[in-house]
Amino acid sequence: MTKHYRPRRSMLYVPCNKVRYLEKARELPVDSLILDLEDPVLPEMKDVARSNAVEAIRQGGFGHRELVVRVNKLDTPWGEDDVRAVANIGANAILFPRIESKQDVQAALAALDSAGAVDMPIMVLIESPLGVLHAEEIAGASERIACIVMGTTDLTNSLHAHATPERLPMLHSLSHCVLAARAFKRSIVDGIHTELKDAHAFEYACRMARDLGFDGKSLIHPYQISYANDVFTPKKANLDIARRVIAAMDDAKTAGCGVAVVDGRLVENLHVETAKRMLATHELIEKAGKP
Repeated sequence: MTKHYRPRRSMLYVPCNKVRYLEKARELPVDSLILDLEDPVLPEMKDVARSNAVEAIRQGGFGHRELVVRVNKLDTPWGEDDVRAVANIGANAILFPRIESKQDVQAALAALDSAGAVDMPIMVLIESPLGVLHAEEIAGASERIACIVMGTTDLTNSLHAHATPERLPMLHSLSHCVLAARAFKRSIVDGIHTELKDAHAFEYACRMARDLGFDGKSLIHPYQISYANDVFTPKKANLDIARRVIAAMDDAKTAGCGVAVVDGRLVENLHVETAKRMLATHELIEKAGKP
């Protein structure tokens, strides 16, 4: 576990142009809230959305939920003002869009530093072919990167690909970014699912993301939260196996062996690491759910 690690099973984008969205967000059973100043907000509403986000963060009342602000790109008329407005008022991290290089990460950090938030974590959105191709240098650019978030809608469009239930056109990009994230011990969250009427397809996408190695799913509607939370929550049977793996390896080491057998499966130290990570995630989820 790294110092920035926390459960991010569900990360809900909340457009800040509507105050009622922010008010409702305080009651949702979501791990992370992304207060969104970028894509869903029309240019003429950018200043209003920023003010709404600042006021909501200052008011508080979000409980255990991680508060992230997605700012506009730094080269837009709103980006620098967004960063200055939200840098020191209580958000947990700032999400910078369309990161495509190490230099983009450094520019994001410089903007935060100049706003006085020299220790504040950032999140980076990989949503373009260049971003995917440079995922390794992005992931390794700074220890202040708390999480990598996939922007799969923009990426699909840029690839001229088709959105399919099996996500075949995206598998290389998704796996490549997971590989880069894990190489530098970064959390990584899958992109949104835009089909709002097909719960089965959404759950399938969540399970695919989990099996690929993602920590969670970014969301665009509250009804998606329960599905994402369920899929990315360790199940009791898996927790029981994790405890038996740890106990079996302890016994094996006492007997002078470096491997053990649990339920007919050979296990070794790397499985102990996985088991401990799962149990730690379970404890954090349980702790967050208690008043």
